[in-house]
Amino acid sequence: MTSHFGWFARFVVILMSVGFCITLSTDAFSAELNMPLPAPLVDNPKSSGPLQTAVIAGGCFWGIQGVFEHVRGVTKVLSGYSGGEKSTAEYETVSTGRTGHAESVQIVFDPKEVSYGELLRVYFSVAHDPTELNRQGPDIGTQYRSNIFFSDETQKKIAEAYIAQLGKAGVFGRPIATRVDPLKGFYAAEDYHQDFLIKNPRWPYIVKFDIPKIQSLQKVFPTYYRGQPVTVKGAN
Repeated sequence: MTSHFGWFARFVVILMSVGFCITLSTDAFSAELNMPLPAPLVDNPKSSGPLQTAVIAGGCFWGIQGVFEHVRGVTKVLSGYSGGEKSTAEYETVSTGRTGHAESVQIVFDPKEVSYGELLRVYFSVAHDPTELNRQGPDIGTQYRSNIFFSDETQKKIAEAYIAQLGKAGVFGRPIATRVDPLKGFYAAEDYHQDFLIKNPRWPYIVKFDIPKIQSLQKVFPTYYRGQPVTVKGAN
């Protein structure tokens, strides 16, 4: 399956996943989320200053957006596309897997409340499985890859150091597949994708694959968790 917006096909995937490898893969990763990953040894100290942004990818952007909308210090999260050209930053085109884009989120955050490294800690701990290559759960294709897009050398240093730290600690038991690439552009996704989890909490895909991520955030990182999510509409 290459697209997560084929409504009927997605519903079939949910039904077929019970008892099969998708469920086993998801349950195996969920078991790893019962304990928080170690904090980054390399990070920016919290300090006053202008709002900052982070761009990351890790599977369907519905769930990634939903998780970070519940993180304290985050002021806005946009779903979108990164890694390809502006001319191909459109959902149906990106879904072909041939544009170079990954479904991504742009996170705007207050550096005095949450650091870039702490965002990455959430990203690796509960937002996705960083050991899956060019897929995430039932979603297959390069557009669902695990990817950090850094905007400056500091973000690059923190991301690479944290991946090395987690790899050395062997916390996943499998190699980390996350790419670290320079941010060439972020292009907001169509309006119907924004706040999708909040608007559709009972959608079968959301219930099975994304709500558990938010529950894990609350359980694993209660000090990071914010019960009332920030929304795109509310942030504008």
